[in-house]
Amino acid sequence: MAAWFVYLLRCGDGTLYAGATTDLEARLAAHRCGKGARYTRGRGPLKLVHCEAQPDRAAALRREHQLKRLRRSAKLELLRA
Repeated sequence: MAAWFVYLLRCGDGTLYAGATTDLEARLAAHRCGKGARYTRGRGPLKLVHCEAQPDRAAALRREHQLKRLRRSAKLELLRA
């Protein structure tokens, strides 16, 4: 069974993007070449700033949803921790 990861990317315009995947390197490569999420297209360069392992898909998607609902200030606080 593949491990799941929840991650935050910092886009070139300073915004933060949250996502979930089983293959972090492949997902980052997809984002960087414009084949990832529509949100990240044209917002490069992209930098991985946070990653959390999750036990399964359901947990990863719940955590991704939590991160997406956070205000920017809370996301930045998470990065400082």
